[in-house]
Amino acid sequence: MLEPYYLKSLVLTLRLALISAVIAVMLAIPVAYTMSRLTSPLVRRIFLAAVLLPLLVNLLLQSYGWLVILGPGGMLNQTLMGLGLISRPIMLLYNQNGVLMGLVQTAFPLAVLPIASAMRGVARSYEEAAATLGASRLQVFRQVVLPMSLPGIITGATLVFAYNASSFVVPLLLGGRRVPMLAVMVHDQIAPLMNWPAASAAGVVLIVTTLAIMTLSEYITGRRRRMLEASQ
Repeated sequence: MLEPYYLKSLVLTLRLALISAVIAVMLAIPVAYTMSRLTSPLVRRIFLAAVLLPLLVNLLLQSYGWLVILGPGGMLNQTLMGLGLISRPIMLLYNQNGVLMGLVQTAFPLAVLPIASAMRGVARSYEEAAATLGASRLQVFRQVVLPMSLPGIITGATLVFAYNASSFVVPLLLGGRRVPMLAVMVHDQIAPLMNWPAASAAGVVLIVTTLAIMTLSEYITGRRRRMLEASQ
């Protein structure tokens, strides 16, 4: 596992998982806030169903859908060319950008749910008190809702990171052999090469690294939760 190929694969896996977690959380925060403030049970159920939709569709089908969208003659390139924004198709497949899009989309619900749960637990009285003191809606959101929802945000980011660090289908189909994330490398070591020791070592390293990061996240979340309870 100390060979450059394996180290490069591990660093690439952790980097893509971390970037996808950050992007997914940033996209999930406004969605989760909207979801937490819905008052109609019917609208809340519809919203929840829309968020959970990616989890109800087979991951393989979602990846093939991205192949159709991101291909040189796909929907995205055709739209951009039709709008005159580009003169020739952009290569979005078989590189890290395409894999990153797929990772963010498939793991997006894992970020929304814990953040929405945390924001739902923020009492409206805190927001009303801040508004009474002259804070704008943006200030209330940034200085009251976000800090009190930090445990849920960290939990959502951790779930997305752990899910994407072990992702196999998305990097295999959208990245091919040009984006050798660790799960793809493990598969290649087993299937064509029958190199079980290397595959086992890579799997153990991935599990240990993911568990270490999740343990650190749990520690930070617990500490933040205790601070919030003490302040109340």
